[in-house]
Amino acid sequence: MAGERTENKKKISPGSFIRELLSGGITSKLILKNIWFILLITSLAAIYIANRFHAEKVTRDITRLQREVRELKAESLSTSAELMFISRQSEVYRLVKERGLELEELKAPAYKLIVDN
Repeated sequence: MAGERTENKKKISPGSFIRELLSGGITSKLILKNIWFILLITSLAAIYIANRFHAEKVTRDITRLQREVRELKAESLSTSAELMFISRQSEVYRLVKERGLELEELKAPAYKLIVDN
């Protein structure tokens, strides 16, 4: 019985298969026979493309955030240096005189008051 099946199957030579494929006679049978495989391959291709776009977007976001962190770090360092300069005693004295505030610098050191009960 198995021998009859192989005899009943029509052998197609490579040339006639290509001719039939190009003429369009075999494509409808081939597509209908393998529709689930074609859908699987198409779905995997769509997922691959979407994953690629997502990875590129994440890479661009990481690059943008790294650049922003570098800029903010530089701004932080310059602000810190400026505050250190402004908080120096001589600079505070100059700013007080410049703005006309009536503050005086202490000539004697501070002392502690002790109150007995």
